[in-house]
Amino acid sequence: MSEITASMVKELREMTGLGMMECKRALVESKGDLKAAEEQMRIKSGAKASKAASRVTAEGVVSTYISNDGKTGALAEVNCETDFVAKNDDFIAFAKNVAETVAKNNPDDLDALSGMAIVNGSGTVEETRKALVMKLGENVSVRRFERYATTTGKLSSYLHGSRIGVLLNFAGGDEALGRDISMHIAASKPKSIDVSGVNPEEIATERRIAIEKAREGGKPEAMLEKIADGTVQKFLKEVTLLGQVFVKAEDGKQTIEQLLKSKGASVTAFQMFVVGEGIEKKVEDYAAEVAAAAAEAAKG
Repeated sequence: MSEITASMVKELREMTGLGMMECKRALVESKGDLKAAEEQMRIKSGAKASKAASRVTAEGVVSTYISNDGKTGALAEVNCETDFVAKNDDFIAFAKNVAETVAKNNPDDLDALSGMAIVNGSGTVEETRKALVMKLGENVSVRRFERYATTTGKLSSYLHGSRIGVLLNFAGGDEALGRDISMHIAASKPKSIDVSGVNPEEIATERRIAIEKAREGGKPEAMLEKIADGTVQKFLKEVTLLGQVFVKAEDGKQTIEQLLKSKGASVTAFQMFVVGEGIEKKVEDYAAEVAAAAAEAAKG
């Protein structure tokens, strides 16, 4: 069995939102298997899906750019080491220029982007990045980007502060609708436009957990599949854009699908970036460092 470390307990607690002792017990029972422990806790406690994806663990900004004709746009995430630098004007300007460079030059990947001449500046993206590192005194990196170009539709974007950004490709409707949909995506964080974009493994996991929860709750075996069907359908409504209730719905019931239909519009694609999503940031224990330094000083 794997050793159950404090960091494992902490990670499971962040994933489930449940108590430390419950998390430790689940890890012991699963012999250190984090995924199995999470599933077991969800079955027993009714905890929702993993919260780990929403953790923000790195600094930086998301920037967007859309051409004047609304046909070409880009979304870019640029990272740095501290929140202080993330607010620096030069850093923010670099991120904006990166997004515009992506939109105008259509790089295949990050390597191709780094060698391109940056817009609104001199030198390449990489040369500009290195100069910024020298000026700011900490590392700066372009983490990822997305670019959309459309001939029949239009693009919209939305930034929630500088840490969440959305780029939307849609047809029909007006600029206000595009912004509303983009804002909804930033708030509700759908995984895909519809069911076809949801990972089948996630659906299978939700079904398995629903069946085990119902079984532990004493439901008859004959009812388990029907209960699971209902749970899966609820899950899909929560994670697909078209199935979600519009955040600005006046009746609190209108879904995005219904909203789009009423406007004669449709969504072709969307991308959302959250700064630092999926990046584990080293947590510094300054108190421990000070204590260790004091102990060393005392020895001397």
